[in-house]
Parts: sequence; structure tokens; C-alpha cells
Amino acid sequence: MPLIRPRPLRAALLALAAVTAAPGAVLLPAVVVSRPAYAFTPPNSFADLAAQLLPAVVNISSSGTAAHTAENDNGGGGGGGNGQGPDIPSFPPGSPFEQFFHDFMERNRHGQHGEGGQPAPERRMQSLGSGFIIDPSGIVVTNNHVIDGADEVTVTLQDNTSFKAKVLGKDERADLAVLQIKSDKPLPAVHFGDSDSARVGDWVVAIGNPFGLGGTVTAGIVSARGRDIHQGPYDDFIQTDAPINRGNSGGPLFNMNGDVVGINTAIYSPSGGSIGIGFSIPANEAKKVVADLREFGRVRRGWLGVRIQQVTPDIAESLGLHDAEGALVAGVNDDGPAAKSDIQRGDVILKFNGQDVKEMKALPRIVADTRVGQSVPVVIWRGGKQQTVQVAVGELPDEAKLAAATTEQPAHPPAEKPTDISGLGMSLAPISQQLRDKYSLGADQSGVVITDVKTGGAASERGLKPGDVIVEVQQEQVGTPADVQAKIDAVRKESRKSVLMLIQSSDGLRWVPLSLDGHQPG
Repeated sequence: MPLIRPRPLRAALLALAAVTAAPGAVLLPAVVVSRPAYAFTPPNSFADLAAQLLPAVVNISSSGTAAHTAENDNGGGGGGGNGQGPDIPSFPPGSPFEQFFHDFMERNRHGQHGEGGQPAPERRMQSLGSGFIIDPSGIVVTNNHVIDGADEVTVTLQDNTSFKAKVLGKDERADLAVLQIKSDKPLPAVHFGDSDSARVGDWVVAIGNPFGLGGTVTAGIVSARGRDIHQGPYDDFIQTDAPINRGNSGGPLFNMNGDVVGINTAIYSPSGGSIGIGFSIPANEAKKVVADLREFGRVRRGWLGVRIQQVTPDIAESLGLHDAEGALVAGVNDDGPAAKSDIQRGDVILKFNGQDVKEMKALPRIVADTRVGQSVPVVIWRGGKQQTVQVAVGELPDEAKLAAATTEQPAHPPAEKPTDISGLGMSLAPISQQLRDKYSLGADQSGVVITDVKTGGAASERGLKPGDVIVEVQQEQVGTPADVQAKIDAVRKESRKSVLMLIQSSDGLRWVPLSLDGHQPG
């Protein structure tokens, strides 16, 4: 319903209008009161929705030896157990309860050892979390970290009925696991909704098992979308202020239609308790992972076989790109899908299978969601123009090695003197055996070695250091300092503000733009 102005505000506005209309009155600027396009009252109660959904939300109890029990969430909204015993409650400094619990925990720690200080036999430890049933036959979804390392998993329903669960599959990258329980009758189930339709400000309801207390309902709103919390390459979390605490991990986040729009996975908290910053895996991401785990016991993700980096404004300018968008290819895997197509190091991927790649981190998610074996069009920026190539998407290996291919250059004489590169604050030398030994360069390393970097120069400002190797300049290979200088001079003649170099360092390959502002060729 539209927002209704309170009567006192309306009366004040009418009085102001009357005063300003009187003879001799001083006219004041008009008071403009804007009303939001959409404003709704909160629901009167979540009780009906909670009663409908609670039976499908379960408690997950995983157990194993002390050495293998899943660790706690470190404030991440995870299980109630931490493999170390119960948490110590927080009390004010100097409180008598503080000393009491300290003494209790000390006695408990000493009791873990046998006579003579020898370790006692391994104990059974337990971790608690949440999950939800997505199929009446007994298919349960939870977080991988809730059951990781456990050799026994128990699922307890809302009516306290317990079942031993079989792990159908789990995926560490997405932090998801699928379990199966056997029941004589169909079980209450919920279904995934469209998480892309969840907007910032929408009401959501979280149901889980915080601190092992049993089914608990909390409510809040979608606080943000697309959060990257640096847990992996596919981070795209929904942020919510619905209270999520330890034991909520693996529990569902519902919209007001009762659809699962997220899986509660982590919280940001300095204390381990909820402060209103929780993170949920979007349902649209979870759907494919869950389907693969049910069918294959593992996730079959699409794989392109490239190392990428962000396109910065400096890089975009040096490549002639109008906008700083896309994913810059820093390396191509040998025998990977990209290598078998026409994608090359130095290309900027602008679109993949019809989806825009606005920023680097979007590409891994788009590729991962693409069906393995599918041939897709990829729009790239190369040589100052767009091109489209076809790529047959591969399957992401368990240990994807994203090493870039290099082309061997002819050997260079070892005695050549380093050359100062005018205006960039660095000196270069061809690769020699002496420099290979000095900087621990590989036998197949090609390019030009940086032998000196002057403080305050363009190279220093970009973090380049002696021992780094310039492999390419403006996407063309270089083998001598003269090659580098010639390409820099050519860029300056085009009045560009920066020159783009492919640098091999101890951290791997990366593209580095060096500023040419205010420098003229010597």
C-alpha cells in the first residue's frame, strides 16, 4: 500500500501555505515531500509460513574421531561443535562465572590425557548443523563443512525422528553436500526458487538449528546481492540480516512464497554470534551443484583452461578498449579447451556464450555453469577489434593447473650489458645462463630480465623488481631490451598513456600497465 503521510505533517504544510499567501508575507522555498514508488507494510506474522516450512528443515549431526571431526565455522554460521569441546560463554571481566568456567575448561583439558601425560584414546566428537529435504524420497541438502570429515551422519526431523544418512556427494568449492535418508513414508519437502528474482529489500526467512536448540525461525531482508567473501572463485553470495548463528549452516533461506532462495553458509562476526551480516549460497547456483551430486556424486563444471586478470583502466587504454571490462587472458593451459580453440594469451574475453563478462570474477562462474562438451561462442578483443571464436567447453579437472605456455627464444650471449629503458625507471638484459642462475629462472623461460628498478619510477610504482621477466610488450613477444624499447617508442608515437607488459614473476604471469605520462623517448 502507498505510504500515507501522518496528519500532523499535512497540517503543517497547509499552515505554511496559508502564511506564505498572506499579504506582506515573505515567500519561502516550496517544501517538497517525496513518496517512494513502492512501500509496503511488513507481514503481520510469519507463523503460517513457518508452520508450512518447519517440517522440511532438519538437524544434521555428524560424528567422527577427534582427529577427523569437522571444525567449527570460526564465526561462519556453522556447526555447534568445534572438535574441541563446548564453547566458553562470554562474561564481564572479573565476573565470578568467568573464573568458574575457566577452571571447568582447564579440568576438561587435563582429563583428555591418560596417566603419565600419555594421550587418551581418540574420542568421538560431534558437529551440529542444519539441512532441508528437497525430495519426499529423502534427499537432503546441507553444507559440505557440516559433514566434512565425518564417518557417521544423522538426520533428525522436526518430530525428533532420526535417520542414518548416506552421503551421495559433496563439493568443497561450492560448500554443498547431498544426503539420502530412507523413510517408510514420503517426507515433507521444499523446493528451490529463482534466486535471481530476490531483490535487495525483499523479506526472507531463515530456518535452522542454531546451537543445537532445534528448529528456529528468524526473519530479515535481503541486504545485498553478489557478495564476494573470498571463499572461492564462484563467490556470489546473498547477504541477509536475518539472524544466522552457529548451527544454521546448511539451513534454507526462504522467500515469502516458501521457495528456497539461498542456503545459509557463513556469517561475518567478531564474536561468533549474529550481528546481522549473514551469507547464503544463491539457489540458482546450488541447483546445478545439487543435481550433479545426485547424479554423479561430484560436480561437473565447465572449464576453459585460462589464467585471467582484471582489465584496469590503464590496461584498457593500452589495448584501445573503450571500457575497462572483460577478463584479460594472462595464460593458456597446454591441451586445455582454450588452447585447442583460437583463444590466446593477451586476448580480452568480453562475452562467453552470449553472457557479458563485465568483470574478471564473472567469467569463472559463467564457464562453470556451462554444460561440459558444449561448443559456445566467445567474443574477444584482439588487435584493436572484436572477434568471435568457438570453444568446446571441457570439464574442470580436480587439480586444474593454470600454467601459461611459453615459447622458447634463441639463446642470448651472457656478456651483454644491461640497457636502461628511458622514462620507465628500469634496466633490462637478455636472458643468459648467469641470470638464470642468479634469479632462479626456468630453463624454458623466455623474454627480457629486469636487472634494476629505480625508486619512484613507473616500474617501481607497479611493483616490478629485479628478476622479473618481461615476456611480451603490447601482446607481442620480446627477446632483447631493444625489442622492448622499440615497442615502447611505437606506443608513445600513438600518444597512448601507458604500455602493457606481460610480466613473469615468482607469483606467476600477470599483465602490468606502465604509465608513459610526462615521459618522452630519449
